[in-house]
Amino acid sequence: MAVQWAINAYLVVSAACIVLGGQAGDRFGARLASMVGMALLGIASVMIALADTQTVLLAGRALQGVAAAIAVPCTLAAVSAGAAAERRATAIAAWTGFLMLGFSVGPLLGGALTHFTGWRMIFWLNVPLVIVAIAGLALAGAATARPHEKSNPRTDWAGFVLAAAMMVTLIFAVQAVPRAAEAPLTVVGLFAAAAVAFSLMVVVESRTKAPLVDLSFFTRRAFVMGVIIGALSIFSIMSLLLYFNLFAQSPKGLGLTSLEAGGFLVPLSLALLALALSASALAARVGTRNAITGGMVLIAIACAITAVAISGGGKVPLVVGLFVMGAGLAVPYALAPRLALSALAPEQVGQGSGIVNACTFLGGSAGVAGGTIAYGLGSFVAVLAMIATAGILGAVLSRGISEDGGADAASAG
Repeated sequence: MAVQWAINAYLVVSAACIVLGGQAGDRFGARLASMVGMALLGIASVMIALADTQTVLLAGRALQGVAAAIAVPCTLAAVSAGAAAERRATAIAAWTGFLMLGFSVGPLLGGALTHFTGWRMIFWLNVPLVIVAIAGLALAGAATARPHEKSNPRTDWAGFVLAAAMMVTLIFAVQAVPRAAEAPLTVVGLFAAAAVAFSLMVVVESRTKAPLVDLSFFTRRAFVMGVIIGALSIFSIMSLLLYFNLFAQSPKGLGLTSLEAGGFLVPLSLALLALALSASALAARVGTRNAITGGMVLIAIACAITAVAISGGGKVPLVVGLFVMGAGLAVPYALAPRLALSALAPEQVGQGSGIVNACTFLGGSAGVAGGTIAYGLGSFVAVLAMIATAGILGAVLSRGISEDGGADAASAG
C-alpha cells in the first residue's frame, strides 16, 4: 500500500497541475518556469533520498509531481520558442527523443543502482542532473527568457480546479478498471465524476475570457491529431516497458534478472533516440502524415516479431523486435508535439504544451491499466496484441493529418 501511494502521490499531483504548469510558461517565460520546475525536482529528490518516515517520502513524491507538471510542458515550450524556425522541428524531436530514452533506460539504470547501492542513490543522482539542466537553461538564448506580451496575468482558478478534478478522477478511474469485476460501482462512480467535472469545465471555460483550457485548440485538426498520436504512442511505450520487464523477470516468462531484462531494452533505447532525432528529416522527406503512418505500422509489425520471439523464436528475433518497436514508437511520438504545437500561436505554446502533456499522461495511464487486463488474460502476448491494435488505430487515424502537417506556429492565430 505504501508503494502504491508513493506512485499515486506523484501521478495525481502532476496530473492535477500539468495544464496550469504549462500556462506558467506563457505567463512567466518558458525558460524561467522550466528552471523553477527543475529546482523543485532537485529539492524533492533530496527530500526523498533523506526521508526517514513515510510522510516525508510521500511529501517528496508529491513535490516531484508539482515539479514535473511545471518542467515537462515548460521545457517543451522553451525548446519550441528558443529554436530558430528552421530548426524547431529537429529541436522538438530531440526533446521527445531524450524523454523516451529516459523511459527506456530508466529501468536498467534504476535496477543497477538499486542492486549495487540501494534505492536512495536513484534520487541522489537526480541532483547533479538537475544542476546541469538549470545551468543549461540559464545559458539558453533570450528567446525563451521572457513571457509573451499577450499573456493574461489573471489565473483561471475555476478552470484549474475543474481540470484538476477531471484529471485526478480519470487517473483513479483508469487505475480501477482492472478491478472492475470486484468493485464495478467504484469504477462507474469515478468515470461519472470525471464526466461531471469535464462537463462543468467545458461550460466554465467556454465563458471565460482567458481560460486555462482553451477549447478552441480542439477545433484545429493538427492539434487534435497531435494529441491523439502522442497519447497512442505513450499508451504503447508505457504498457510495453512495464509488462516486458514483468514478463522477462518472471519464472514463467524469460526468467531473467532485472539487469538482463534491462539489457534487452538497450536496442529499443538506441532506436528510440536515433529515430526521434531523425524524425524531422524523415518527415521533411516523406511528409509528416506518411512518417507517422509508417511508424504506427512498424509498431504492429514489431509486436508480431516480438510475439514470435518470446514464443520460442530465440534471443535474436527478440532483439530485432524490440529494435523495430523503438523505431516505430520514436517517429510518431517525436512528431506528435510538433504537429500539435504547429496549430498554435507563439503565445499559446506553453498552454498548448500543458494540454498535450496532460493527454499523453492519460494515454500512459490507460496503457498501464489496459496492460494489466491484457497481461492477466494472456500474459505478454496479449499485451503485444493490445499494442499492435493501438498501432493499427494510429495508422488509420493518421491518414486524417493534412499533407503539410498543419500550419506553422508562427502563422497560427
